[in-house]
Amino acid sequence: MMQIIRHMVQSDRLLLETTSGRIMLVPYSNKIIRIRYTLEAEFSTQESLMITGLPDSKISFTVEDLQSHLVFSTPELTIRILKKTGAFTYLDASGAVLTKEPDRRGKTLVAMDVTKSVFDESANIEAGQGADGLRVRADNVRKVIDRKAFHTKLEFEWMEDEALYGLGSHEEGVMNLRGTHQYLYQQNMKAVVPVLVSTRGYGIVVDSYTMMTFRDDAFGSYIWTEVDDEMDYYFIHGPEMDSIVHGIRELTGKAPMLPKWSFGYIQSKERYTSQEELIAVVREYRERGLPLDCIVLDWKSWTGELWGQKTLDPERFPDPKAMVEELHGMNARLMVSIWPIMNPQSDNNKEMNENGCLLGNQATYDAFQEKGRQLYWKQANEGLFVHGIDAWWCDCTEPFEADWHGSIKLEPEQRMQINTEEAKLYLDPEFINAYSLLHSKGIYEGQRQTTESKRVVNLTRSAYAGQHRYGTVTWSGDIAANWETLRKQIPAGLNFCATGSPYWTVDIGAFFVQNKPDLWFWNGDYDTGIQDMGYRELYARWFQYGSFLPMFRSHGTDTPREVWRFGETGEPVYDAIVKFLRLRYELMPYIYSLSAHVHHDDYTFMRALSFDFRHDPNTYNIGDQFMFGPAFLVNPVTEPMYYTSNSDVLEGVKKTRDVYLPAGTAWYDFWTNRIFEGRRMIEAEAPLDRIPLYVKAGSIVPMSGSIQFAEQRTDDNRHIRVYTGQHGTFDYYEDEGDNYNYEKGAYALIPMVWDEENRTFIIKERQGTYPGMRANQSFNLTFFGVKDGGGSLKEAEKTTQIHYKGNYIEIRLKDL
Repeated sequence: MMQIIRHMVQSDRLLLETTSGRIMLVPYSNKIIRIRYTLEAEFSTQESLMITGLPDSKISFTVEDLQSHLVFSTPELTIRILKKTGAFTYLDASGAVLTKEPDRRGKTLVAMDVTKSVFDESANIEAGQGADGLRVRADNVRKVIDRKAFHTKLEFEWMEDEALYGLGSHEEGVMNLRGTHQYLYQQNMKAVVPVLVSTRGYGIVVDSYTMMTFRDDAFGSYIWTEVDDEMDYYFIHGPEMDSIVHGIRELTGKAPMLPKWSFGYIQSKERYTSQEELIAVVREYRERGLPLDCIVLDWKSWTGELWGQKTLDPERFPDPKAMVEELHGMNARLMVSIWPIMNPQSDNNKEMNENGCLLGNQATYDAFQEKGRQLYWKQANEGLFVHGIDAWWCDCTEPFEADWHGSIKLEPEQRMQINTEEAKLYLDPEFINAYSLLHSKGIYEGQRQTTESKRVVNLTRSAYAGQHRYGTVTWSGDIAANWETLRKQIPAGLNFCATGSPYWTVDIGAFFVQNKPDLWFWNGDYDTGIQDMGYRELYARWFQYGSFLPMFRSHGTDTPREVWRFGETGEPVYDAIVKFLRLRYELMPYIYSLSAHVHHDDYTFMRALSFDFRHDPNTYNIGDQFMFGPAFLVNPVTEPMYYTSNSDVLEGVKKTRDVYLPAGTAWYDFWTNRIFEGRRMIEAEAPLDRIPLYVKAGSIVPMSGSIQFAEQRTDDNRHIRVYTGQHGTFDYYEDEGDNYNYEKGAYALIPMVWDEENRTFIIKERQGTYPGMRANQSFNLTFFGVKDGGGSLKEAEKTTQIHYKGNYIEIRLKDL
């Protein structure tokens, strides 16, 4: 039993001496408190890999010594500590309980031995080809005890009415984590971020990099870590979700801006094989008038079997510089995949080996070494970046796996065991979850030191808290083409973004399309790919969903993915895909403004409904609807309505889906402008060419006209939609579209306000400037929801055009 023996109040912390170790509480802000617990004489001095924020020395706190409790308080957050057991209760400034630990005890450390691998002459290195590329592993590895550490266990008594989100992106697709459990280790289709957020208005960031377990089931309610020097976590009070995310990024760093082009459409497949093919595909998009911003060069771009070599095969890519220049001439960018594992026969591997920068399998580079990261960037720069490529696809950034083979998917406990044991052969068991974090750091720092003219874009399969500060976008891994997977992707992405990591995406249409019974993961439903009308329908729905993700990208194997592979003009699937491709580009001013909001204000693009409707508990368990920014309620279709596999026609299926409209606002049907009140379930029309899409009253949505690439500028296609019925604001953002000049203030904001009370639209004075800014702009304004004589909103609309020169303008609706 832990008992508080004495406490010591210092200028910046509270120290607790207990019968079972020492506890430290440090306020980082009025809303953030760091809690550490150790059984050692001193707290660890090890530098955090995820936390960059420092405590604010100006924060005042008080410690009250009561008979049974200590009460530690900042102006906005209180922790009540039970003297008899050391159990914590967390309260807001009004005294309302946010959450608590069990009174009997909340924190446990259990001593354990940490082993490390010894790669001597007895170790046997074997290379092989897996579904996921080259794999090189060591057998007969000797293990020795390296040091002492601890298992940690942090217990909670969560409230009956609260929902929990976070922990990253996991294939199971659970929305509300209550009543579930999750194993937290990096793997294909598992991207871990050790952050929880609660609808009761708090968040928890666990500063640990080992394998973890989250439980809220019959075995208890807790977070367990396998190997740590001490327990170390942060408690954040919001209470709103955006405030919690702001706190997470105060601790882990801001998300830098991605280039404007990265929010356009990215075309990928496994795989484009030559310079000619890449150029021909982009040319086809341009000739067809289909918007596109980037094409992707996937694996095997190297010579022969030199897996992971960061140079292009000179036979298939004879002039990389000319290739990139031709792509740029068509206003398209190039993303190239690179790998942390390198064939031992490759020059890159040999150079890594000579510098002592390989892990024990003699094939994967050691991202934990600074000189390893610097050498990796040097190779990527000299072999690829010098040719002008624009973005990285850092594949396989959880570089060790052991179960991507065989016809049977192992039990979760078996998968956790064999995959983490494989990782622990080569990595310190305390840090097996951190490889991608360090790998991403090396790419970001290397590119930024090389040039400031091109923003870092790194599409990567793994994640961790703090990784977002390195310009990363995480995708959900090698998923399979079936409706169940599509349904599960939506909550997976929402939980990922709830952790403060803003950029997430999927393989539109799924990676594996066919079914191969001898491989458990190759379990798509469509053996004939695009020839199957069932797959075309699924792809169209996936594409519609993907058009409202932070990154809009198609990719996969088994079948082509270019838009024209799904039909021609006048055919329903093709028309449905093109409609949403064009809509994505029409929304580019809105989307790019939101990306600035993400950077400057720690905003979240893709939002679980409780971000905006925390006080409507009906939203807590909804995992197939989300907000895309402040305006759009997105409701993907996740059931077939027209075909099953093998092009079999479905009969008698309704072309609708149920949609919950959250409370506290009116909603506009984006397609019809019909107005609905909130706090109600409706049956929404969902034919093939649209998904139910609603706009919140009070929204201001800047849009463009028809453009072919994100940075295309025309003089007459600026539109602003104002959805009346509620007060609203929006900051329209513009900058150069690429480079890091925005960090020096080179950008412009145009604040816009809808004043509902006076039925007046206000465009305020422009703030800031940037090279190439157009001082004079024309905006076509459309107002939805004109009131009738009785004061009710109607579906009518009014339009006008204004010329804006950076000056203050008011438009009264009654004057139009």
